[in-house]
Amino acid sequence: MAAADWVPGLKAVSTYRPAWLPKDVIAGIVLTTLLVPQGMAYAELAGLPAITGLYTSVLCLLGYAVFGPSRVLVLGPDSSLGPMIAAVILPIVASDGDPAKAIALASMLGLLVGVFMTAAGVLKLGFIADLLSHPTQLGYVNGLALTILIGQLPKLFGFSVDGDGLIEETTGFIRGVAAGETVPAALAVGAGGLLVILLLRRFLPKIPGILIAVAGGILAVVVLGLTDDGVDVVGPLPQGFPPFTVPTVSWSDLGLLAAGALGITLVSVTDTISTASAFAERTGQEVRGNQEMIGIGTANLAAGLFQGFPVSTSGSRTAVAFTAGARSQLTGVVGAGAITLMLVFVPGLLKDLPQPMLAAVVIAASLSLADPAGLRRLWRQRRIEFGLAVAAFLGVALLGVLPGIAVAVALSVLNVFRRVWWPYQAVLGRAEGVDGYHDLREYPGAERIPGLVMFRFDAPLIFANARTFREEIRRLAHADPAPRWILVAAEPITDVDTTAADMLEDLDEELNAAGISLVFAEMKSPVRTKIDRYGLTRTIDPAHFYPTIEEAVAAYRMISSLPEEPAT
Repeated sequence: MAAADWVPGLKAVSTYRPAWLPKDVIAGIVLTTLLVPQGMAYAELAGLPAITGLYTSVLCLLGYAVFGPSRVLVLGPDSSLGPMIAAVILPIVASDGDPAKAIALASMLGLLVGVFMTAAGVLKLGFIADLLSHPTQLGYVNGLALTILIGQLPKLFGFSVDGDGLIEETTGFIRGVAAGETVPAALAVGAGGLLVILLLRRFLPKIPGILIAVAGGILAVVVLGLTDDGVDVVGPLPQGFPPFTVPTVSWSDLGLLAAGALGITLVSVTDTISTASAFAERTGQEVRGNQEMIGIGTANLAAGLFQGFPVSTSGSRTAVAFTAGARSQLTGVVGAGAITLMLVFVPGLLKDLPQPMLAAVVIAASLSLADPAGLRRLWRQRRIEFGLAVAAFLGVALLGVLPGIAVAVALSVLNVFRRVWWPYQAVLGRAEGVDGYHDLREYPGAERIPGLVMFRFDAPLIFANARTFREEIRRLAHADPAPRWILVAAEPITDVDTTAADMLEDLDEELNAAGISLVFAEMKSPVRTKIDRYGLTRTIDPAHFYPTIEEAVAAYRMISSLPEEPAT
């Protein structure tokens, strides 16, 4: 493989068009106005100092610019990962722990995510994104949005609560409000900023609502002296950039971090593939899922080595960059450079940024995560998948973020197994005026041929559903009057494993003893080859395999002395 395939940044440099430069620079500056407040807010959401969000933003953008294949995808601290990071590191650090230890743990978490993600990309494991089905992902995201919202409300109101989990945080918030702990000035700043963000997002989406809200919050603090009224502010940021640092953690903590990193990797892969697919259509690129994982993995490794934490793609920031005219990853490089210049030359620029405003930024992000319309659509379209979404939602809301992702994955896998275990089954007949043979549930008046039952089983025939298949065939065989043939329309059966083969052999002997023949039509060639390999034609008559249902029906009519079927 050519170096440019492994390092897409090399190809991007060699194919860069000078006409893109003004657009990339402008888009990078616009993007910076979103990266700074969101990076700081999501760092605090993860239980880390706000400055780490800026470190993370710079390094992940540079890392992805070199190894990421998408021209416009934007990475950074993410609202969906923040609670997961906090769920991993805060129990280790404890509420009154050392911030330096929290940073080290988060950096190691970023390194582990980077290793897992890069390894998955090299090993071409992009299919792991399929472990989260859309319904369970929808439930998980809605549960996460509610968890983030409730967790940020106390900060928006100017106080804090000690609670673990959604229920405790909710009751703690209600008690705090009832006890008069609300700081009016903090609530006014935070709620006002949230209103500005939401209104501009809704009615004037091209105007940077977050930038306006943040600037307005800083101005209010400076002009009105709101710190004297109890409004907490970010305070001065450290000047300069952190040195290259390999985080050190104890071996006892490494196992917990690795487990959390696996969950973060899964969420990040799923988010990356879906976001990359959406924007690839707009830019005319093809999605390179495995290289995307290498790019995201490299971004996490870079962030982890400079006091950063795990990152993912951001659909909202990518949309901002794309709308602003971004043509290449130079947009991200410009954004990273602008943040670095701020840290080096004007670190005090954001010292008066009110904490309730950061809460407003996070709450706005949580509201954009929520998708109640998607849940309503599932309710209308498929109730069982709505139930899966609700179960995933409750897993996050009641058990916590990391257990919630485990619940979501387990539900996705179990749903696949359920479909194989209890597949759709149908008895077929010929409906008047319609070609072919169709489900009697859809065409209850369809003609059935005396002595012949046509049965369709819509799944591969394997160990998990062999009993289901056998019991349904037995039920059909015990009809009154008993059929002479049970014809299996086998086109949907894409596989037969050894367990199912043993079942078919016993079932055929059982049916033969009752004077009933088990017959197959439209069986795929690879499946028929396996039937021969298993030696099933020792018991099942080789003549009882027909290329089409029509030929099988014609053969049955002939041996039963029935008149030929009229042409349709």
